Amino acid sequence: MVMASLTHRRPFTCAASYPDRLVPYPPDLIKWVRLEGGFVHQAIKISNDGTTGLGLVASQDIPKGSPLIALPDHIPLKFGPIADDGAPPQVHPVLINLADQVPEELWAMKLGLKLLQERAKVGSFWWPYISNLPQTYSVPIFFPGEDIKNLQYAPLLHQVNKRCRFLLDFEQQVKHALENLDQNDHPFGGQEVDASCLGWAMSAVSSRAFRLYGKKLPNGSHTDIPMMLPLIDMCNHSFNPNAQIVQENGAGTENILVKVVAETPIQQNDALLLNYGCLSNDLFLLDYGFVIASNPYDCIELKYDGALLDAASMAAGVSSPNFSSPTPWQQQILVQLKLDGEASNLKVNLGGQQLVEGRLLAALRVLLASDMELVHKHDLETLKSLSADAPLGIANEVAALRSIIALCVIALGHFPTKIMEDEAMLKKGGSASTELAINFRIQKKSIIIDVMRDLTKRVKSLLAKEISAA
Repeated sequence: MVMASLTHRRPFTCAASYPDRLVPYPPDLIKWVRLEGGFVHQAIKISNDGTTGLGLVASQDIPKGSPLIALPDHIPLKFGPIADDGAPPQVHPVLINLADQVPEELWAMKLGLKLLQERAKVGSFWWPYISNLPQTYSVPIFFPGEDIKNLQYAPLLHQVNKRCRFLLDFEQQVKHALENLDQNDHPFGGQEVDASCLGWAMSAVSSRAFRLYGKKLPNGSHTDIPMMLPLIDMCNHSFNPNAQIVQENGAGTENILVKVVAETPIQQNDALLLNYGCLSNDLFLLDYGFVIASNPYDCIELKYDGALLDAASMAAGVSSPNFSSPTPWQQQILVQLKLDGEASNLKVNLGGQQLVEGRLLAALRVLLASDMELVHKHDLETLKSLSADAPLGIANEVAALRSIIALCVIALGHFPTKIMEDEAMLKKGGSASTELAINFRIQKKSIIIDVMRDLTKRVKSLLAKEISAA
């Protein structure tokens, strides 16, 4: 199934006439998995729906609980097998040294090095799989500069720039590590590896790899092994999946059998769907290259800043806020909330499952309160809970919620365009990356507006309750 070649390497660049995958006519992935001892349900086929790209579809009804795909231990692509005696993975020493220089948050680059090595190798066991990988990825590191700006959201811009800087720096580290190697000892067959190659590999892994349990440790926990799962990684995402991954460890061995099982009945022509995780649109766009409309786990990241909160509260009509100059007892609570002191984490979120991050809500309630004894009657969990019924009184709660609403207005003002303008731009059409960037920022603005609506309703309800009580 591997095409013959007169050279001992496969080039990293190619002019594929088939735009979806790396080579024009890749091998049949389902046949390859079955040939290598894996299982694929007879009703599963690879299909392109025109919107989410290539994916797995049922050609007939499949009952709940049916095994769909099973991959024995040798089929997943890992950085290297873990030896039973605890020895390092059997990977090229240069790749091991380079992987050690990759920060943990960019773990995909470690496995990406192995992927690049196998892509360059003629006769690679994984070539039938690799040849089916996309030629390009829609993640922001490949956006034109103008579309990176079009994201309009500082936390994501920071992450994109950070990844781009890493790839440029890592390119130099890779070149330095390879410069004096003989071609026979070269992990990439003598080929030059640049930031573009590294970005492709990192994107391939981040968008397709799964982090599964590995070897059991003496303390009862397991090692975490990122691995690429041929065919399984063609299942698309849903927060309401119809399939799930099940991992089985062989008796008395470290071998892993990775299976996909039907979690619900799957109807004919239904796509096979897995839940990639309860992630924000930041992570979906950064790692997978798509944005989910009305994502229930999406949120807005803000920096806790006393002066900004003072300005927001004053705009909301709160008299004499003191966020930038808390009293000693209030500051003590801020330290407990990790919004002050050496161990502080000043990133707070609006939206998502909490609507308002508990630490921010507790801080507002406490700093807008003057009665220390009343505050100390409540534990931190109560003060952090939005469902708690105005623990420090209605006036305090209204002031806190109004301050957050004003904070939302300020956050919305940081975007240079309005949602209506964004929607008009989408109607005009543009490149795929332009549309992704605009859809991303629309979702961020929508979160802020939804938070404002929800909190405004709560304020009205509290005021109505106060009038009724009077």
